[in-house]
Amino acid sequence: MSGESDILTGDGRADDSPTNGSRSGGSRTGDSWSGYVMIGALGVVLATLPFVFGASGYYSRLLDLFLLFALLAVALNIVFGHTDQLFLFVGGLAGAGAYTTALVAGALGVSAWVTLPVGILVCGTIGALVSWVSAKRKFTVILISILTLNLQLAFVEFFAGARSITGGSTGFPFDGLALADAAEAIGIARNYVLYYLLLAFLVGVLVGYRRLIDSRYGLAFDAIREDEVAAAAVGIDVVRYKTIAGFLSAAVIGATGVMLAGFEGYITPSLFTFLGVDVLVLIMLVLGGLRTTIGPVVGAALVIAIREVLQRTTEYQTAVFGALLIVLFLYFRSGVVPAVGALIGRYGGRSRGKEGGERADPDPDESS
Repeated sequence: MSGESDILTGDGRADDSPTNGSRSGGSRTGDSWSGYVMIGALGVVLATLPFVFGASGYYSRLLDLFLLFALLAVALNIVFGHTDQLFLFVGGLAGAGAYTTALVAGALGVSAWVTLPVGILVCGTIGALVSWVSAKRKFTVILISILTLNLQLAFVEFFAGARSITGGSTGFPFDGLALADAAEAIGIARNYVLYYLLLAFLVGVLVGYRRLIDSRYGLAFDAIREDEVAAAAVGIDVVRYKTIAGFLSAAVIGATGVMLAGFEGYITPSLFTFLGVDVLVLIMLVLGGLRTTIGPVVGAALVIAIREVLQRTTEYQTAVFGALLIVLFLYFRSGVVPAVGALIGRYGGRSRGKEGGERADPDPDESS
């Protein structure tokens, strides 16, 4: 039997579609570069949005919220999209990162930027531990979702119940990221500082995601997702790779939780509830497209936009929102990004085929 080092010598990766077949090295290299080009183009487009919508507090808040949820969706894509570990405690992990960072900073009397790595490490460790236990016990995706949902509820109960530590349901103010001071020093609005901080983090996470999926880790993730038994049979350490995915995903979620707290200016348990975070993030990921580079970002944009448009229909907001999601899922079962990509490829292929057919027609003069 070949060892793991023999198996993972290629630069395999997940395709920007729900399923990926075997491809040549040249094709994979092309997909890799196209992924980075997409990230660059996305970054440029998003960088212009504050100037398009202006410095309005309403639109600025909406854009910040969009980037925060896009980050959470990208993080969930790593662990759920590529290793089938459905983490339903995204809100709990985000809260753990925010509370740990803020409380340690307050206890030590230092900036939250100093203790941010502590919060990230705590969340990463929790995610790794959950993945390690789940992989060791061979939990299915349903069992993992039940486990993490219970952890989510436990986290929120702890945040609200440990009043002497967390401030209970009222929470406490948080401006440890000192965004106002940074804005004053630079001479721009605080909203712009937070937005471009989130954008830089999002682009960095997306680049890291592409590098991860383009590496031997991506090949191992795909093998595990398709068949854990077969992956283990060819020498892939399933427990190790699932644990790595859990750590990376939870670490990004923890860092995003701190930025969410900075965005709100307050840390309360209500920021990290299951319905307020986990449900939305899962919808965004599935709607945008699992295992795609920009799918989680597109899904976040769509869900945030739909919710804001439906704010006017207060009485029927939930019903209309649910109906729209059903329609979207019916017509974009694999996600919006893969569906649009397939549509472009289909029509592009037809036009190329038509041109090729015209060129292939024999010249009457030559045939005679």
